[in-house]
Amino acid sequence: MATLTLAEAEAILAGARVKMEAMGVKLSVSIVDGRGDLIALARVDGASWRTPYISQGKAVASATWGLSSADMAARWSEPIFPGFMALQGGRFIPSQGALPIYKDGELVGAAGGSGGTPQEDEDAVRAGIEGAGLATEG
Repeated sequence: MATLTLAEAEAILAGARVKMEAMGVKLSVSIVDGRGDLIALARVDGASWRTPYISQGKAVASATWGLSSADMAARWSEPIFPGFMALQGGRFIPSQGALPIYKDGELVGAAGGSGGTPQEDEDAVRAGIEGAGLATEG
């Protein structure tokens, strides 16, 4: 069974930071494992106080279903998603800005961003995941 290591999570954060600096945005990025448990989180100087919570909620949504959080947002009206959000105590935010992380074809977690536009959040985490040599699809 593949797992996401702290070293890989730190590499994702580093790659996401390079991308956010290139875009000129201030984000928080959260990395969670396949259950949605936090592995690493970084909030860059100047990012809003609320962005760590939002980035983690987006990552939890992506990790628990193995989908991008944008795909989750498009399916929000399906009854299972509001129910699952309630089960997660509000730690589940189906909004664009997070991507699943696959290692050797196996879902191992997700990365979520918050602080820019939804597309900027997603672009930053994609850059981090790909820069760490991991995939966003199985």
